[in-house]
Amino acid sequence: MSTGMNTSTGNLAAGDGPKNVLAVISPHVGGRTAGAALAGLLPGARVTVVETTDEDPAALRDAHVIVTGLGPVTAGHIAAAPALELVQCASHGYDYIDLDAARARSVAVCNIGSSGAESRCVAEQTFALMLALAKQLIPAHTALVDADWALPRLQRSLTELSGKTLGIVGLGHIGKEVARRAVAFDMKILYSGRNRVPQETENRLGGARHVPLDDLLRASDYITLHAPLTDDTRHLIDDARLALLKPTAFLVNTARGALVDQDALADALASGTLAGAGIDVFDPEPPTAALRLLKSPNVVLSPHVAGVTRETLVRIALAAVQNVIGHMDGKPLRDVVA
Repeated sequence: MSTGMNTSTGNLAAGDGPKNVLAVISPHVGGRTAGAALAGLLPGARVTVVETTDEDPAALRDAHVIVTGLGPVTAGHIAAAPALELVQCASHGYDYIDLDAARARSVAVCNIGSSGAESRCVAEQTFALMLALAKQLIPAHTALVDADWALPRLQRSLTELSGKTLGIVGLGHIGKEVARRAVAFDMKILYSGRNRVPQETENRLGGARHVPLDDLLRASDYITLHAPLTDDTRHLIDDARLALLKPTAFLVNTARGALVDQDALADALASGTLAGAGIDVFDPEPPTAALRLLKSPNVVLSPHVAGVTRETLVRIALAAVQNVIGHMDGKPLRDVVA
């Protein structure tokens, strides 16, 4: 028996009858509750809310549109949905969609990249992690709770952001928001990526300089990852690249867990070849108890919360739904990634 939730009213696409929308919202990002809120934004469609794409085979078979919040859409799912026209990711990331299968079927895949829905809050979380590492907030708090006045012990590892070099891997919408905040902290900015941004953008971002990734890793005091997860970027930060970092450097990842070789990072932290890491994303999610980073020294961990503030969830849902409504009204799609 399906545990999906179905709503049906009206006619969103005039003349064509209402479209069938399958809303796939994984439990760890809100599940049915979040899905029901999203469905309420599509009052003219037949919306079925599920927590996994496999949950309701009939709804998948009939779906014209899949809206997914981190719920994987595989080649098998696409093959099982002969009416499918669009997969709309309610996120910047789209690594959980089989893009090759979508292209083969001429199914459009879109994210919410240009909306900027997550940009500000992910940038804030990036700085929260950087500041927590620089100021040793976690060990300081833990020590005080245990009646341990840790100032003498922590003092030698406390540091500042001002005057330090921030290396941004991926200067997209989120990376630019991070850079804007780095200017306010009087940081020097390096960035890497396939494309250099216009000179006027670099000037506006405190004279940011485009450099090769390995040069960025060698020169930076803080490295923050904001690249998409693709075949080319999986384990972009591996043991060889971690070895390029300064022993005083901090690595922050609020993008995708698989950008980093997690075992290699645990090794580097254990050996002291880098000062610390702030990690908001894992591979897989949720992480298992076997993940070595959970026990690593000088890490600050958060459960993929960077892009899910109360305000951001509203912006994400609206951006995803507006693209779906535009598609049903015959308008050009935004943020097509496949």
